[in-house]
Amino acid sequence: MSATGNLTVLAEAAWPEPGDGAPPPVPGYVHSRFPPLVAAVAERCLTRAYGRRPAPDGERTAIVLVSAAGDRASAAHVRATVAVGGRPGPLFFFQSVPNSVAGHVAARWGLGGPVLCLAPVGDPRAEGTAEVELLLHDGDADRALLVLIEQAPDDDVPGGAPATGAVAVLLGGGDAP
Repeated sequence: MSATGNLTVLAEAAWPEPGDGAPPPVPGYVHSRFPPLVAAVAERCLTRAYGRRPAPDGERTAIVLVSAAGDRASAAHVRATVAVGGRPGPLFFFQSVPNSVAGHVAARWGLGGPVLCLAPVGDPRAEGTAEVELLLHDGDADRALLVLIEQAPDDDVPGGAPATGAVAVLLGGGDAP
């Protein structure tokens, strides 16, 4: 455990880590590696913190998803489909909202805090951490899972670069156990 300002780092994870391939698929999400990457890094971090699912009873853990560009692949697919007069499939309605996968993680782990999505204009980690501090200070949550994700512009393009990666950090107040 380490401290970051007024916060304590309770667990941290990245994807990829040595030996990782593609993140496992997430039921209900198609076409893009963004949702599986968010789910995989969150799962890894929360497992390191709790060792099991769901989180302990009464856990008020917020999820703060920070991504400057969001799910590039899904957005590009919807844009291209609409541009040629097509209709995107119904899965893209909810998948095109980046916080839908954060809600999926919250439901899967039984987290009872708010779910937020930020598009930073400056340092993503600093902006996400500031939001976490505000949520904890205001009493909206006891802990927060901060997920930072960016995709390479050519992610999900055959032969393109893999997703840049993601980091998840479980943060608690400075006096967190």
